[in-house]
Amino acid sequence: MYHAVDPDPAPATLGLSVTPEAFAAQMDVVAERGFTPLTTAALAAAWRTGGPLPARPLLVTFDDGYEGVHRHALPVLAKHSFASTVFVSTGWLRGRHETGGALDTMLDWAQVRELADAGTEIGGHSHTHPQLDQLDAGRLRFETLRCREIVGEELGTAPASFAYPYGYSSRRVRRTVREAGFTQALAVGNALARRRQGPYALERVTVRRSTGVEEFTRLVEGRAIARTFAADRVMTKGYALARRARGAARGHWI
Repeated sequence: MYHAVDPDPAPATLGLSVTPEAFAAQMDVVAERGFTPLTTAALAAAWRTGGPLPARPLLVTFDDGYEGVHRHALPVLAKHSFASTVFVSTGWLRGRHETGGALDTMLDWAQVRELADAGTEIGGHSHTHPQLDQLDAGRLRFETLRCREIVGEELGTAPASFAYPYGYSSRRVRRTVREAGFTQALAVGNALARRRQGPYALERVTVRRSTGVEEFTRLVEGRAIARTFAADRVMTKGYALARRARGAARGHWI
């Protein structure tokens, strides 16, 4: 799971960004180790139907829709002929539909179309990037449906895949995402995606500014993931308890 790819990102995105040089080195590792990146939709379809998967399948995903994905990541992906998925928050992108609130320079719709034309899957990431599990039913439906409608309007094809903003979801959120027409969704979890997780709770590992090549290699090979993200998992459990309490108090957690 990537966010911004930028040599000089905004302070708000710094920790979850990578430099263009780091991204290029990481994709070299993917190529050298014999992994085959594919889209989120392709992975989910294979698991759903029992169809074949390529050798060492891997998802390369980007959340939010930062401009550097087009400027810096796309050339590297094209060099290796790698597939990827970009999950866009439609209200954050530049141009039509913009609502403000973006943390850094975002893609515009012409760039999104260029990414799609290059074979990148464009997925949904809500409209305004809220914490979906804290929304009431009406707002939750709006965030998922409006996102899917806008991507469909702009690209001519509605997105099939979704990623939860901040990685937060609940049964109610997952149900709403499914009802909006998305056929699979990604969380975070900092663990390898497994078929048993189900199509609406597939997990990913986070790539950060601090992720060196050796650590990245261990992560893509599934080694030492639990140790690498031990602190994150403790914090996540604490956040989950607090969020569940807030959601229950508002009457819309389940």
